[in-house]
Amino acid sequence: MISICRTPFVLVIFGGVGDLSERKLFPSLYNMFLDGLLCVDSRILLASRSPLGEVELDQWVANALAKTTRSGSEHDINVKSFRQMVSYVRLDANNPEHFLELASRIGDRQVPVIFYLATRSDLYSNICQFLAQSHLNTASSRIVLEKPIGMDLQSSQCLAETVDQYFDEKQIYRIDHYLGKETVQNLLVLRFANSIFETQWNQKYIDHIQITISETIGVEGRAGFYEKVGALRDMVQNHLLQLLCITAMEPPSRLHPNAVRDEKVKVLQALRPIVGNDIHAKVVRGQYRDGVSHGQAVVGYLKEDGVVNDSNTETFVALKVEIDNWRWAGVPFYLRTGKRLTNRACEIAVHFKEVPHSIFDIENKNTMANKLIFRLQPDEGVRLSVCEKRAGPGMSVSSTNLSLNPDRARKNRVPDAYERLLGDVIIGNQTLFVREDELMAAWEWLDPIISQWQKTEQPPEPYTSGTWGPAAATLLLAKDGRLWDEVGL
Repeated sequence: MISICRTPFVLVIFGGVGDLSERKLFPSLYNMFLDGLLCVDSRILLASRSPLGEVELDQWVANALAKTTRSGSEHDINVKSFRQMVSYVRLDANNPEHFLELASRIGDRQVPVIFYLATRSDLYSNICQFLAQSHLNTASSRIVLEKPIGMDLQSSQCLAETVDQYFDEKQIYRIDHYLGKETVQNLLVLRFANSIFETQWNQKYIDHIQITISETIGVEGRAGFYEKVGALRDMVQNHLLQLLCITAMEPPSRLHPNAVRDEKVKVLQALRPIVGNDIHAKVVRGQYRDGVSHGQAVVGYLKEDGVVNDSNTETFVALKVEIDNWRWAGVPFYLRTGKRLTNRACEIAVHFKEVPHSIFDIENKNTMANKLIFRLQPDEGVRLSVCEKRAGPGMSVSSTNLSLNPDRARKNRVPDAYERLLGDVIIGNQTLFVREDELMAAWEWLDPIISQWQKTEQPPEPYTSGTWGPAAATLLLAKDGRLWDEVGL
């Protein structure tokens, strides 16, 4: 990451003492501070509705920083130094007078002022309007929007129109934290800096690609949010489609924010529409039931607190996606995501075609196909599956994995995705953020699926917690003569 310690800024986090801020944003800012990536003259304002005194703020800071992996004799000294950058302001996003108080607290606006909206998206419009009325949307200010941005194409367009009234596109940072992961950026480097991969990155050599984001947890007390969203909006519209774009995009003319995002938009525009009968044939939706996770009995989604008894909200989605262009003609992309699955993982698996004719006796035919795997979680890394001779007599062939980042194991810590993205906001680099036309293209492609589900009200297929999802997801690949990878192993 480029050193940004010389760039002072003011960061205002709306929803400042909320879940996202406590789990991700604040620990990431502290790690950046320890790494010398934050100017000590910068300020962090936590904005939230609840009244919070200095003692309560001290306790909140301590709880948030307890989630970091940093420790040692100097930890207390570092926390004390970092704490001096932090203050709290009570703010109700529906009260314009509170924004006048915020303006007085910010004071000097010669430095970049960053507004991070870690709130519900239905508050975005009011926040942007009141920021403008308080003259806080200056040319140097930036605004960060968390997903989901809207619930469908129409609501996303309405939200965008409001935000666009007060902020230019160059000021808007729509965040998808998966794009901040080291392995995603490494995917770009491996593709575009190595001809050995890029020359084979097409339909001539690749059989299919699988992208999986699996979770072992349930809704974890967030049923109120999840009931309105579901897996399709929560994971597919942003994370999975963004990973697909990074995997499938053409080489940009240069490493410039708009050049990179232009190529991602082209991928979304080339997605074959899934409409009509294809929705049933190419999309699987599921909902977890009672089962066992990590040796513990867990309840099904319908028994979670805050979930209605007859809820049709999906907790699992699998799709067969096709891209209608020359590079990917005939190469399916299989996407899946779900809660209460077997393992927690995020992987992009590029399955290459088998050799046209094998001269070896193979007990397991699948061992002959090479596979390039990008793992984003639980641990990040890249490995290439190749065939080699098994030691001993004869010519027995087996599959082995080559690590493409052996130095990663020697590093003490891989920076969190939010660290990279917060740093990019501070220095004004939009490369890893979603542009408005990207957002709209993704919603436009998903809208027919959402509309069909709403019209039919067909319940999702149940699956047992602790498994890999409903049987229909297995059949989605089986009818093409393929199988899902067992990710997370």
